[in-house]
Amino acid sequence: MVKLFDTHAHLDAAQFDEDREQMIARATEAGVELIVNIGFDRHTIPTTIALAEKYDSIYAAVGWHPVESIHMAEGDLEWIESLCSHPKVVAIGEIGLDYHWDTSPKDVQQRVFREQIRLAKKLNKPIVIHNRDAHEDVLRILKEEGAAEVGGIMHCFSGSWETAKQCLDMNFYISFGGPISFKNARVPKEVLKRVPLDRLLIETDCPYLAPHPFRGKRNESAYVALVAEAAAQIKEITVEELASITMENGKKCFRIM
Repeated sequence: MVKLFDTHAHLDAAQFDEDREQMIARATEAGVELIVNIGFDRHTIPTTIALAEKYDSIYAAVGWHPVESIHMAEGDLEWIESLCSHPKVVAIGEIGLDYHWDTSPKDVQQRVFREQIRLAKKLNKPIVIHNRDAHEDVLRILKEEGAAEVGGIMHCFSGSWETAKQCLDMNFYISFGGPISFKNARVPKEVLKRVPLDRLLIETDCPYLAPHPFRGKRNESAYVALVAEAAAQIKEITVEELASITMENGKKCFRIM
């Protein structure tokens, strides 16, 4: 059986409240050996830590999501810093900019993004980047803050090859999820084809962005197997090779021994 690494999941989401244990068991049965769960605000950071403590296969990333940045209060950055000493916290994220959902002012998003990049550099932790409709500003801030020093992951990448190239040059891995299995996803497929194998990761972002044939339904971590199949087809290698490469890349990025 192939061994898979789902590098970005939200297993603590309310969508899994009825069957979380069974869903995690299905992931294990599908060959998912490692999962990084993302805590992105005051509510999900503690539940993410709890999952990482309960399951050997689950690790945690903690950070403040750009959509939630307006709610980041005094002391929250210090709280994130204190949690980064936890042995299963492997990254700061997801952080970045989101200009699609108009919930936090751009200047607030950018300030919170910069603060967290600086924290990651202080703690020598990789960062997980959320970028929606903000390519130019994300790249500019990553460059200005010297994010290449820690690198990290461009999560659920949806940009152009030109954007991907700049991210690769800054020491980032490019991660792809369910959309690469969609028939009409021309650009992500073209970008995936060009991303070097040693910089490639796969993810689900579950419960969101389920791959074909579950598009529009609840996504779950087991479906990273379908992402692996789609990616292998695009890269013209076997699923076993794709799984092995992305497993090693994920371990290297998150420094999981």
